[in-house]
Amino acid sequence: MPRMSRKLVWLPLLLLAQDIHCDEHDHAYQDGEEVVFWMNTIGPYANRQETYGYFSLPFCRGPKEMIGHYHETLSEALQGVELEYSGLAVQFKEDVPKTAYCEITLTSESLRAFIYAVKNHYWYQMYIDDLPVWGVVGEQDNGEFYVWSHKKFDMGYSGNRIVDVNLTSENKVKIEAGARISFTYEVQWKLSSMKFEDRFEKYLDPTFFQHRIHWFSIFNSFMMVLFLVGLVSMILLRTLHKDYARYARDEESEDLDHDLGDEYGWKQVHGEVFRPAQHATFFSALIGCGLHITTVVFCVIIFAILGELYTERGSLLSTALLVYALASPVSGYAGGSLYSRMGGKKWMRQYLVTVMLLPVLIGTAVFFVNFFAIYYHATRMLHFKSILYMVAIGLFILFPMTLLGTLIGRNVSGRPNAPCRVNAVPRPIPEKKWFMEPEVIIALGGILPFGSIFIEMYFIFTSFWAYKVYYVFGFMLLVFLILAVVTICVTIVATYFLLNAEDYRWQWTSFLCSASTSVYVYLYALYYFFFKTKMYGLFQTMFYFSYMAVFSTCLGIMCGTLGYIGASVFVRKIYSTVKID
Repeated sequence: MPRMSRKLVWLPLLLLAQDIHCDEHDHAYQDGEEVVFWMNTIGPYANRQETYGYFSLPFCRGPKEMIGHYHETLSEALQGVELEYSGLAVQFKEDVPKTAYCEITLTSESLRAFIYAVKNHYWYQMYIDDLPVWGVVGEQDNGEFYVWSHKKFDMGYSGNRIVDVNLTSENKVKIEAGARISFTYEVQWKLSSMKFEDRFEKYLDPTFFQHRIHWFSIFNSFMMVLFLVGLVSMILLRTLHKDYARYARDEESEDLDHDLGDEYGWKQVHGEVFRPAQHATFFSALIGCGLHITTVVFCVIIFAILGELYTERGSLLSTALLVYALASPVSGYAGGSLYSRMGGKKWMRQYLVTVMLLPVLIGTAVFFVNFFAIYYHATRMLHFKSILYMVAIGLFILFPMTLLGTLIGRNVSGRPNAPCRVNAVPRPIPEKKWFMEPEVIIALGGILPFGSIFIEMYFIFTSFWAYKVYYVFGFMLLVFLILAVVTICVTIVATYFLLNAEDYRWQWTSFLCSASTSVYVYLYALYYFFFKTKMYGLFQTMFYFSYMAVFSTCLGIMCGTLGYIGASVFVRKIYSTVKID
């Protein structure tokens, strides 16, 4: 079970604030001071997210039992970090010759465990001064199975800090029943010219993330933005201008056709367009949560650019948790004010739906995966302390701050402000061509937004499911902004076509039109699983598709909210400009 912080934390906000820093010390050592070698996790190379404790395999520990310090955070526990002391005695700048630290005798059970690990290409991860180090368990050669029994560490230092760590696995030993395997290690210290600030650059892969395909995809997405902005501008400046002129002529006309209502187009539904959306409670909760997600994503990307969060273990998730907690009034304000403007009366129910929507969505997937993690004894399983901390964050931060946002939203911007009156009796929706139906618009609406991000999805998926460190957050910010612009433009065009067909069901249509991007992202995740990964087994499959479902759903809620906000501004603009009788 992962060790959590020893402090009693009754204020989750304090916990999260402390959680941003992933190590207790400043990485400075005195000569001869202890350097802790942490054994983290072990698992198949095919899936870096399926991990087990290092000592779940029949490895043995070094003789040293006491350590100088220890630190692990909530975010690390959620990510499955399983730091366990290696027992290896290492001092700063002091070489260690080849030394045996433990010995095992293979039983039939331990033999099967090692053979299974070698067959499935198990790798293990260590942490030395917060620097990750990877090593392979063994290899298969001519039908025989071997394990590497010697670990050689080459440690680079600059001044009083460690700047480089390399692990070499040596001494291949055949594994067979009754064999005695002596594990050894060796440490060599070398002066390095590398700066401490640059020590993480060796883990980055510029040839992968800054490939010309990446730049080309950004360029294509940017050209798509220009095209869509031009299209929306044409609608606003030319098509709507013609509509305004036609409506002005109709207003001046006194012939019988006008008196009989011989008009057509979006003006005809002015008495229906601001009718509250169906299922207003759920709809306003979705909009609130979508704006919350948008705020969190934007802030985390900015912090990652400014603070290089990828260099510290667990920092990205810690920052996301902190921002999510502190930004919770956003969802309450947006959802509460929208629900009040729609004339909703049961605001407490709307507040509860808003505050519970995302936690229930994510929690359902996490607990579903947790059953499989417990069965397989994987480090991804949630422990009782982690659950208590997350519940405390919800009770002491999310609930009160979302309630505060809801109350402010209802009182500050909760009054109905539609530019047109709503008819008492709903107007019948006329028949229209098949491609103007909301279902068709929704199905087609997500294609262009997905097209603007699918290359970036490949890089994000590869960094999460494979051994790549994602660090090009400038690209991510640019793609995020492009996605927002494309989503808004597509939704405005779709809303205009829908209203022009005298169909006033634009609220849900605009949301779902943009949210359908998530369907295409999930379909791409299916393709990625079968053609880009080598995952296998029930646990890996359930883990992958469960978390991809959560990712796609959150992305869909965010895109749907952006689309709805853009469409709402567009609708209010056109109906506030035209004189309505």
